[in-house]
Amino acid sequence: MVMVGRSSPFGGLARTRALMALQLLGVSYPRELARLLGSAVSGIQQALRGLEKDGLVAARSAGRTRLYRIDPRYFARPELESYLRRLVEAEKEITRRAAQLRRRPRRGDKPL
Repeated sequence: MVMVGRSSPFGGLARTRALMALQLLGVSYPRELARLLGSAVSGIQQALRGLEKDGLVAARSAGRTRLYRIDPRYFARPELESYLRRLVEAEKEITRRAAQLRRRPRRGDKPL
């Protein structure tokens, strides 16, 4: 199911795609999600705030960065994650981009 237009299961395309990306990455921050999804950071931030308000995602601060993940206390979390996995299967490009993301910092003395 490739999502077309503005219709999406979670009230907006940015919200749905942000949830799909969080399903792939586990924990992430708005700038990384925007890069992965090819969206504006402000749109992703707004989507994440709405998802947090609705109880679907949980956030915590790490310095000046706000880290997001699917809320582990969400009452239907297993069903939500199962549904998101199905949505992600149809989005090959997001899956490919997520696999290429560098998830940890480069060692200081390691050459580029």
